[in-house]
Amino acid sequence: MSAMKIIDRYLFRQLAVPVIGAIGALTLVVILGQSLGQLDLIVERGQGAWTLAKVTALAMPQVVTLILPIGVLVGALMALNRLHSDHEIVVCYAGGMSRWGVMDSAMRLATLIALVALASNLFLQPLAMQEMRRELHAVRADLAAILVREGEFVEGAPGLTVYAQRVDQNGLLKNLFIHIERPDGATLYDAEEGRITNLDGRPVIILSNGSSSEFSQAGVLNYLSFDDYVVELGGYAISTGTLHYKESDRWLSDLLFPNPSNEWETGNRLKLLAEAHARLAGPLYVLAFMAVAISAVLGGSFSRTGYSRRIAIAVAVAISVRLLGFAAVSACGSSGWLNILQYLLPLGLMWLALKPMFKQRIRRFVEIGAGRRRLLGGLQA
Repeated sequence: MSAMKIIDRYLFRQLAVPVIGAIGALTLVVILGQSLGQLDLIVERGQGAWTLAKVTALAMPQVVTLILPIGVLVGALMALNRLHSDHEIVVCYAGGMSRWGVMDSAMRLATLIALVALASNLFLQPLAMQEMRRELHAVRADLAAILVREGEFVEGAPGLTVYAQRVDQNGLLKNLFIHIERPDGATLYDAEEGRITNLDGRPVIILSNGSSSEFSQAGVLNYLSFDDYVVELGGYAISTGTLHYKESDRWLSDLLFPNPSNEWETGNRLKLLAEAHARLAGPLYVLAFMAVAISAVLGGSFSRTGYSRRIAIAVAVAISVRLLGFAAVSACGSSGWLNILQYLLPLGLMWLALKPMFKQRIRRFVEIGAGRRRLLGGLQA
């Protein structure tokens, strides 16, 4: 194996570890934020930790794709700055590797990450987001979670109060108390066990080994004991509507070619198109941010005092361009021709970052050409 290949592999590893570490650290922060944001599933909806973990995991493909460019920028800046400070880049130059050879290792890593981001945008994100939307729809329609909290009196709807001493893991309610108030009187139910289920498409609660006490408007008490009794809950069910997929949940083909018979899709055609171009253009920011990191460390003259000022400016420019990208996506929802900006912004940032590298290479070619001309002139003389 040649020395150049050994150096190339070494640089690739030295860049890959910090970049992957930065992406992993940012992902953990996002997971924590997502978990805190979904705590209402446990607090208000009575769901378990498994539901919280599932919803958080399903939301990650969309979020991770957004943080990949930031992770690449942070990790690459750390790696390149350390390599430059430890004079390892100088050793690479001394070993025959050009500045473009160093950049090649970094851009290959960025290309791999960009391809992962593109695959996530096109396949993993719609698959995960649709499953998450179905999960949240089921949670909102979970009548048992709305009406029952272990050891608490819950007014699930006006006129309906439910108490269960204990809720088993299989959904069986123990020592159940139900109070239903109507204009013509009130009914009390108490039972040893109960289970909320669907009967002929209607939400009901089946009570076992209990009794009911009903007060009529005339003040007469009617008492009934039963082995099994069905209480209708249809009037107290919360309507969640039909399941609707947002722009971020849809496949690329659905975004580019809306269904003409669907009124919502035809009315939001520009928003769907903007989301499609955002999915395709998003991975370009990975390449652009890697180019920014390379330019911040290798694109200028050597400095013994470090490159903190140059790095700070590069990071500020990169973040500003990414924010403009988000604004462009929003603007494209009303003007379709603006979608070109979604590609021009990352490509323009990449050109701006690599421009000093091109100038240095052109200057190098000019110097080599001038040296050769001087050498030939001396030989002819």
